[in-house]
Amino acid sequence: MGVWFARASEGRLRLGSLALPCLLSALGVLAACGDEPKPAPKPPPEPVRASIEELQNPKMCQSCHPKHYEEWSSSMHAYAADDPVFIAMNKRGQRETNGQMGEFCVQCHAPMAFRNGLTSDGLNLADLPYEAKGVTCYFCHNATGAGPTEVNADVDLANDQNMRGNLANAVDPGVHGVLRSEAHSSISMKSALLCGSCHDVKNQKGAHIEQTLLEYRNSTSSIEKVGLMGGGDSCQGCHMKVVETDYVAQLPPSSMPMLKKRSRHSHRFAAVDVALTEFPHREAQKLETECALLNGAFIYLITTDRQGSFTVSIETNAGHNQPSGTSQDRRLWLEFIAYDANDKVLFQSGVIGDGELEEYPIDDPKHDGQLCMFRDKWQNESGEEVHMFWEAVTRDTKGSLVVPLAKDSFINHVVDCSYRMPGRQQPARVAMRMRMRPVGVDVMSSLVESGDLDPSVVEAMPTFTLYNTVTEWRAGDPDVMDQKTIRLAPEPITCP
Repeated sequence: MGVWFARASEGRLRLGSLALPCLLSALGVLAACGDEPKPAPKPPPEPVRASIEELQNPKMCQSCHPKHYEEWSSSMHAYAADDPVFIAMNKRGQRETNGQMGEFCVQCHAPMAFRNGLTSDGLNLADLPYEAKGVTCYFCHNATGAGPTEVNADVDLANDQNMRGNLANAVDPGVHGVLRSEAHSSISMKSALLCGSCHDVKNQKGAHIEQTLLEYRNSTSSIEKVGLMGGGDSCQGCHMKVVETDYVAQLPPSSMPMLKKRSRHSHRFAAVDVALTEFPHREAQKLETECALLNGAFIYLITTDRQGSFTVSIETNAGHNQPSGTSQDRRLWLEFIAYDANDKVLFQSGVIGDGELEEYPIDDPKHDGQLCMFRDKWQNESGEEVHMFWEAVTRDTKGSLVVPLAKDSFINHVVDCSYRMPGRQQPARVAMRMRMRPVGVDVMSSLVESGDLDPSVVEAMPTFTLYNTVTEWRAGDPDVMDQKTIRLAPEPITCP
């Protein structure tokens, strides 16, 4: 018995001496599984950012934003440094001011070239690389907002590798950072200020030669604060219409599931100016410009005393004056043709063919004594009218513009065109339409005479019809009080 016990005990001891380490080893594995921390996952690799220099090239944006790029590349923003009228104006201005005009033009027309020290006066733009010309993607989307003066391209840039826009929770594409910016929000006044910083311009004599932002802020269209007529829209709301719901970027397939379809805005910035030389998608640009001008003006009222006198009252739905921008250079007028009972022309005013190059300014009384023309005028120190912006010191009060309804007041914003038929004859029918030229032939002809502009550019300048104003009055019609009773011609264009 004692021997068995001893052996049994020895056996158990031997078993224990073998089993205990195994048991402890097994428990150790369990402890490691339950108590020891798991290895931390590897952090995602840092995105490989393009350099600032690479991001400043619009073609860098093309692969991910092909639709935005196509539209921008056919816009006046892309054309800004190639526009022959701008080039001619700048060349002449630099010469006539002995170079004192300096960066005045180029700071808006090629802002990145100016800021990067590639030009100081714009006279060498033809020699600069593609990415330095025009108002580029980087200049707008790297901007953090308008500077304190809000004129003459006073725009603050971050000069970093982040691109800014209105999208919240945008997917980081890696090539650049993405930040949401109120200055890019179409429902924020900060976005209007960002645009207005290049579209409000004061020359070196202090003359406010472009004041689109000021006009907008004074209108009921302004969203800066609610006036008597309520709030309005932003610059982007009118000039960057939503064109589709789609992905705003084309990223690698692995990233596409993270994207959401968004409202995509047009980047053609249609307004009134168009390319006058060979340029991508010129026809598309022209069509969008004609569509943008639909709401530029409309005929509000037609009255007659039945003795050959007519008054045509005109308003605008635009958020700024018409014309705006370089409104001294622009020409907007009413074409008015009266017919007798046999449909022969009894009287006409403002009848100027699309390509007609008049001998003298179309608003010269020698040309048309009753012409109803809307344009701004500038004066020099002597009170004489001048056409070149560097000569202006003030605006001439004789200028006439179609002004939008004023914010915080009911100031009369309706303008009248009045006509008297020869011999006070009463016409049987009157046809009317508003016409516009982005730059007057007289202004361009002056640049041709000074040797700064090729004559072919004058011939390329279009004459637009504001199709919402194509109207007909007939004898027996009552005074026309609203658009519902005005005979509007069908629009000959289909807008995108």
